[in-house]
Amino acid sequence: MQTTTSQLPKWADMTLAMLKIGLFTFGGGWSIVAQMQKEYVDTRGWLTKEELLDIVAIGRSFPGIMVVNTAVMLGYSIGGVKYALLCAFGMSFPAFVVMSVVTTFYTAFRENPWVARAMVGVRAAVVPIIVSSCLGMRKSAIKDRVGLAIAAAAFLLLTARVSNIYIIFAGGVAGLLVQTLRAGRVQPVPPSGESGGEKGGGAG
Repeated sequence: MQTTTSQLPKWADMTLAMLKIGLFTFGGGWSIVAQMQKEYVDTRGWLTKEELLDIVAIGRSFPGIMVVNTAVMLGYSIGGVKYALLCAFGMSFPAFVVMSVVTTFYTAFRENPWVARAMVGVRAAVVPIIVSSCLGMRKSAIKDRVGLAIAAAAFLLLTARVSNIYIIFAGGVAGLLVQTLRAGRVQPVPPSGESGGEKGGGAG
């Protein structure tokens, strides 16, 4: 991962990157997550893929708009409340401006054949961006056969139209149980000095 540095203060660099994500990313929440990975994990190195996955999971679990929740959690993890507010602004402001314009001229946009044709291409172009992000984070999210089994079960639940909240909660419970069982199997080994001392004392 090659990171770059900016001459701007960190808060300004972060806000401008979030404004760019909010303004130029189409296709919903997961395409925006892909751009967050590019900006904050790959380019700046402020987060790891594991940290971004945790942030996305939390943002997905809470009520409200997923991308705004994720942006707030991302900002908070980088620099606390100030950065969380800046990320919320950066993510929301472009959409607010664009939607204000669109609603003003809604009829013209809706009936414009050029806009409809362009959106067909935009929707198609978003798919490989989402897939690329998922493939890039799979090694961080699925590290063994247990993780693969949980992911497969989550996919089946998703196809059965189970709520995302329940799926994430079930995944957390499964992970907690598995890791707890694994930790219980690992028995601490007493230091050799203590073991030798006990044997020596018994011999004396």
